[in-house]
Amino acid sequence: MNNMRKNLNRVHEQIVEAASACKREPDSILLLAVSKKKPASDIRQAWELGQRDFGENYLQEALQKMEELKDLDISWHFIGAIQSNKTRNIAEAFDWAHCIDRAKIARRLSEQRPAELGPLNVCIQVNIDHESSKAGIELAELPELADAIHQLPGIRLRGLMTIPAPQESFDLQRSAFAKLAEALESLRQQGIDCDTLSMGMTQDMEAAIAEGSTLVRIGTAIFGERV
Repeated sequence: MNNMRKNLNRVHEQIVEAASACKREPDSILLLAVSKKKPASDIRQAWELGQRDFGENYLQEALQKMEELKDLDISWHFIGAIQSNKTRNIAEAFDWAHCIDRAKIARRLSEQRPAELGPLNVCIQVNIDHESSKAGIELAELPELADAIHQLPGIRLRGLMTIPAPQESFDLQRSAFAKLAEALESLRQQGIDCDTLSMGMTQDMEAAIAEGSTLVRIGTAIFGERV
């Protein structure tokens, strides 16, 4: 528990410092604890220390943890690739889905979302650096996909997500994130009410916050290295 407390405190301090450096309110940035490949007991520890939002990449692993932790009020985010055979479980069990990159997946999530849960919060994943090894759409495809998702009743388009190519330079990190921030502003001008930039991880969180990130996805710095 002490290590978890130290890790969470350190990450919160980094968020406060990064926000202060660019004259932003730290409370405008949500910390998403990425708990993939970590046991439910670690999530429970983090929850007891005040963490409420957790991100999972692997569906079956996540569903098992949800069952073990059903006594806790957790906001669950699915941050892995979404295939057609996963949409029903994601629509029924999660609060957020961050990696939408096809209209077909968005339609299935909308159709399969239980009405009593309200719309599923979703982000479109953008492949900001055109990396063939990564999922996500090109920026040129964004207006059409965003408009299609915006029309669906069972999901709510909250914003954009990206995982840029690793860069050692702070300025180069900022440059990639700036493109996503500009794309979000374009969606707003398109008449789509988006409020979320899901960008920034352990190694580039400060640059993401400098460019307006509202949600940082942090795993290793909280839970330690994954086996």
